[in-house]
Amino acid sequence: MAYELNDADLQERVVQLIADAADGDNQDLIAEMVTTIIKLHRDNATRGDLKLINTALKEMRYSNLVFSRHKEPKVTIFGSARIKEGDPNFELAAEFAADMVGHGWGVITGAGPGIMEAGSKGAGPDNSYGVNIRLPFEDSANPYLRPDRTVNFKYFFTRKLGFVKESHAFAIFPGGWGTLDEAFELLTLVQTGKSDLHPIVLIEAEGTGFWGPLIGVVRDVQAKLGLISPDDLSLFLHTTSSEEACEHIRHFYSNYHSQRYVQGRLVLRLRVAPSEDQLAELTREFADILVDGSIQTAEPSPGEIADNDALDMARVSLHFNRRGFGRLRQLIDRLNDLAHLPDMVEVPTPMTEEMAERPW
Repeated sequence: MAYELNDADLQERVVQLIADAADGDNQDLIAEMVTTIIKLHRDNATRGDLKLINTALKEMRYSNLVFSRHKEPKVTIFGSARIKEGDPNFELAAEFAADMVGHGWGVITGAGPGIMEAGSKGAGPDNSYGVNIRLPFEDSANPYLRPDRTVNFKYFFTRKLGFVKESHAFAIFPGGWGTLDEAFELLTLVQTGKSDLHPIVLIEAEGTGFWGPLIGVVRDVQAKLGLISPDDLSLFLHTTSSEEACEHIRHFYSNYHSQRYVQGRLVLRLRVAPSEDQLAELTREFADILVDGSIQTAEPSPGEIADNDALDMARVSLHFNRRGFGRLRQLIDRLNDLAHLPDMVEVPTPMTEEMAERPW
C-alpha cells in the first residue's frame, strides 16, 4: 500500500517538488519523508513535538553529510569525561587511538574532555571525528578536533545513532553512567541482531579494576540466572593492552567482510571461502544455531548483484536461528582464523539499504 496523502493533487505536487529540487534515485523515499511532515502538520502536532522531530532530522542529515566524505574504517572510543591527562587510562586511550590510526583507521569520540580528548589527541586532527553533545555544563568540542569533522547534537538518541551507524568497531574505557549506557546499549544491539556484529573491546589500564566487577555480574549473576546466554560473553573482549585491542578489532575483519539476509538465510561475505571439509566441521560445531540444513558456500544473490554488494567476496550461507548471536560471533571468529590478517583490512559500508529494510 502506497504511503501517500489522501489528496491526489497535493501528492502530485509533492512528487513534482521533489523532482524540481534535485535529480536522484531516491525521490520516492524523499517524497515519503515530505509526506510525513505534511501528515504531522495535519495531525496538529504540538510545537514541542515538531521542534524535537525537526532538530533530530537536521542532526541526522548533517551527521550523514560529514561522515559520507570519509570512507576509511572507524573505531569509536567511549569513556569518562572526568579522567584527566596523566591518568593511566587517558594515556592508554591516546596510545590506542594512535595505534589504530597507524593501521589506517579513523577515530570517533564524543568530542568532549577526558577519555574523549585522549582519543582525539592520539588520533590527531586529520584522523579524528567528534560526535559532540550539548550539555548545560559542557558544549564545546575538545581542541584536537576540526570543525568540519565535528557534529554537534542536542539529543543523546541521535548522537548514539551517529556513533553506531558510522563505526566498524568500539573501544570502551572506564566511565560513568553515560559510558555504561553506551556500552550496554551497544551490547544489546548486537545481542538482539538490531545491529550487525562489530568487534567490541572493554579496555582499561592495568590495575584499574573497573571492568572486572561488571563482567563478574554479567557472568556470575546474569548468565547464571538465565537472563543472558553464557555465549553472549563472546560479544566483547576485556583487555588492558592497546596492542591486543587493536589486533582483536583487526582480526574480526581478517576474513569476515559483511553480512546480508537473503530469502531468510544469513549470508556471510568473506575474503577466503572455507573448504568442504571445513564447512562440514563448522556445521557440526555450530548446529545449535542452525534452524536446519548446513553451512554452505553460496553465489551472490540477484539482490546483491543488483546492488553491486560486495560481489568480489566469497560467501557462506546458513539458516541462522536469529537468536544465538554470541555463537554467531564465535563462528565468525572461526572463519577469521582461516585467513591471514592483511596489512589493511577491508570493511563494509556502515549502513546499507538491506540493513535498514530488515523487518525486525
